[in-house]
Amino acid sequence: MVGCTSLPFRLGDGSQVTPITLERTLSPTVSLTLEAKQTAHPTTPGETDAATLPTGGLLVRIWLPPEFDPAGGSPASKLLKARLEEFETENPDIRLETRVKTLEGSGGLLESLVAANAAAPLALPDLVLLPRPLLESATLKGLLYPYDGLTSIMDDQSWFEYAKQSAEIKTSTYGIPFAGDALVLAYHPSLLETVPITLETTLSLGEVLLYPATDPQALFTLGMYLADGGSLQDEQGRPSLDEATLTNILEFVQRASMAGVMPYWLTQYSNDAQVWEAFVGNQYPMAITWTSSFLDHKQAAPADLALAPIPTPNDTPFTLATGWSWALAGQDPERRTQAIRLAEYLVDKEFLAEWTYAAGYLPPRADALQSWQDAELRQLIEQISYSARLMPPADIVSSLGPALEQAVVDVLKAQSDPQTAAQTVIDQINQP
Repeated sequence: MVGCTSLPFRLGDGSQVTPITLERTLSPTVSLTLEAKQTAHPTTPGETDAATLPTGGLLVRIWLPPEFDPAGGSPASKLLKARLEEFETENPDIRLETRVKTLEGSGGLLESLVAANAAAPLALPDLVLLPRPLLESATLKGLLYPYDGLTSIMDDQSWFEYAKQSAEIKTSTYGIPFAGDALVLAYHPSLLETVPITLETTLSLGEVLLYPATDPQALFTLGMYLADGGSLQDEQGRPSLDEATLTNILEFVQRASMAGVMPYWLTQYSNDAQVWEAFVGNQYPMAITWTSSFLDHKQAAPADLALAPIPTPNDTPFTLATGWSWALAGQDPERRTQAIRLAEYLVDKEFLAEWTYAAGYLPPRADALQSWQDAELRQLIEQISYSARLMPPADIVSSLGPALEQAVVDVLKAQSDPQTAAQTVIDQINQP
């Protein structure tokens, strides 16, 4: 016996939503069709459940960024779609609805959350996948509901420390980690006989180290500074830098520039994509990049490409990491309960192992990483994950990043000495 199916329909904002398609035969099977379309505008004010709820079942809404679209067609998308189907099969009284939204701009995740919270709270997503900076912003705006007392999943000892930190805002848990990312060293084995562990080793090699010197967040510089023992806040929690530590890092930048390891022309690179183009196209031996970029390119062109922990001022492993977490935004308690069950289902270690490997992200929990089949890669990722520290809060990065970027540019171009550049940064961030 076969039941009817549901067809896509459009909401008031023009975005297309495909509800769950249920087909029941003599054997109780359920198939799920998810064709989330990217929305260009926030939810239309006044939109209600009556306009979107498919016939029967409790509706649970999910919002995701485009790169996590279950209908995307990639191996990772297919795995996520299948996982959602399995959840539906095991919970026939629950119906899922996915919507894909851009991260920023009109109709972006944060803007849409703000708009729906103010004008159409019934249209809010029950579960939303947010990168760490947006998790911070949405929490501070009062748009998310904490997991405190609602789940014990974050008590599991298998979470990497940076992942646990990425789920927390102040003293509460506002996310369940789904995917991680960290700064690493990518290199061409054919061009690099010795893999540098420390900055001094990197200097002694005399080979160009590509990195985005004009990154407005100055993440590589921040990472070197933190790895050298520097702090980012004073006793009152205000942005602050230690002048001696910063001077030490800028002195290394100066020496690296003079040795040709960090030539002045690195100032033409401001993002990861530009660095990768130069790294692959011109065959420079090594580059600072994100794990996700490495894994993506490794799958596409595995030849002569390897991964290593990022070089540090000493031989202690250290890197900066970030991640994506499932957050609660809906206001209905019953739907919130089911959203939590879904979030827990989506971070099951066996599923995370398969999905993160296909998607090119770091598993946020160690027991998921142990199921990766590539033993050599698994060992490297484990070392990197255990040494990772969560990126500083977005407000700290936005306060310090531009000043650090300018200091690095001035030193690379020999327009300032390290001591003067460091003092300029300190003066700039201390201005009222």
